[in-house]
Amino acid sequence: MARPGRCAEAVLSWAAHDLEPYAIQRHSRLKIAFVPLLIGSYAPDLMSKWFVYGIHLGGLDLKASDPVQFHRGWPGVGFTHSLLFGVVIALLVWRVFGSKTWAISFLIGQWAHAITDTGDTVGTMLFFPWTVHVHLGAWAYAGQTGRLTDAAAYFSGPGGVWDAVWIVYGIFSWRVLTRSYFEQHVYTADRFWASANRIFPMTALLVLYRTAFFYGTSRWIAWSLWAHVVHHYPYDISWGGPHWVTAAHSPPITWAQGAGMAGIVAAIVAGAYAYRLASRRRGWTASRSET
Repeated sequence: MARPGRCAEAVLSWAAHDLEPYAIQRHSRLKIAFVPLLIGSYAPDLMSKWFVYGIHLGGLDLKASDPVQFHRGWPGVGFTHSLLFGVVIALLVWRVFGSKTWAISFLIGQWAHAITDTGDTVGTMLFFPWTVHVHLGAWAYAGQTGRLTDAAAYFSGPGGVWDAVWIVYGIFSWRVLTRSYFEQHVYTADRFWASANRIFPMTALLVLYRTAFFYGTSRWIAWSLWAHVVHHYPYDISWGGPHWVTAAHSPPITWAQGAGMAGIVAAIVAGAYAYRLASRRRGWTASRSET
């Protein structure tokens, strides 16, 4: 097995965060704007992943002394993988751009990323400022080993299978990539596209819309070939695998912590339901007053 070299490039995610927004927009009953949805899906790792893997500039090495703590912990930037971070940034988006649709779209994309990353052995501080890590432990977190080892491990275990599920889903949902779907559902949902269309032709906008899907799919294929055709890393898709890599782990969640998380989720759901009822009542009252 070839030994991976030092990494000199950082990435945002592997493939799931590129592909999830297409499924979310298609199946959501809310009005979703694709651009902020995709930005939200990238946001938790947007400015931090390079420091996890490290870069080499001349004779200077820039890398977190404790990559796991920096990426997912506190102190660190682990709060970027929390539900609260999405809410705060969404409120700022709403304030700055004056668009509720953009705010909600960003929030959904960021939450999708944060929840997806609970699948590894470190997980995320989903309910920050409560610093307990929510983690399913399905695949090994190996970011601390460097980009190449992390890639080899990810595409040799359940993580790579998870990404493949999104690719297969995308193939079966190929209509989301068609021009007609883009014009009817994506273009009309966000004024961004109409503004951009004043400068760029519709064909260019369609290419831009499709980019993340083909980028994520191509990366999955390229890294899989690199890991298993070029370097012959062994597959291990057992739970928590691959077990040939030294994975980072968060402590097991206690029953008390699990109960606390369930209570928080119940409060969020109840709040959302109450907000929905209040909105309906306001709409009903407005319609009565008009008649």
